Amino acid sequence: MIMFSEMIDELISNIKYNRDILYAFSKNNPNLLYKKLIELASFTGSRHHVTLQLHFPDPKKIKDIDSYGTENISVVIEKFRKKFTIPKENIVRKAIDFLGDNVQIQDAYMYEGKEGLRIIKQNGRIEILPGSIHLWCKVDQNLKNYLDWLMQNMYNPNTGGIST
Repeated sequence: MIMFSEMIDELISNIKYNRDILYAFSKNNPNLLYKKLIELASFTGSRHHVTLQLHFPDPKKIKDIDSYGTENISVVIEKFRKKFTIPKENIVRKAIDFLGDNVQIQDAYMYEGKEGLRIIKQNGRIEILPGSIHLWCKVDQNLKNYLDWLMQNMYNPNTGGIST
């Protein structure tokens, strides 16, 4: 079973191991830097049978090596799944349990029979779809715990999720 926290810790470890190369690329060739980051995320995701992606909505962040693996991350588990495998109310309740009651939770991506949730936090947002998670915020321990819960309860083989 996939644990988000283990996967992200592994990604960060791979990034730290390649830090010197990444730093050199950041000074000389941002295109090679981006290519190497895609490679590291892809390698880490493949070990966990998911597609792991790093995003850079602010192009200046590409040179912020210390932020890699801590924000703007997507985990695609089953791209074409349209329905949550557990009641949406459980996902919402656990979001509040783990992230606090100061988050706003909205329905999102509700078209063509799809389900989705958007959780708006003070420092960004989280988009939860039946087959993927998109983090547009910093990943802290509370968020890791919530995403571990999601991986165990929504994306595991016993709930119709992936098998590893």
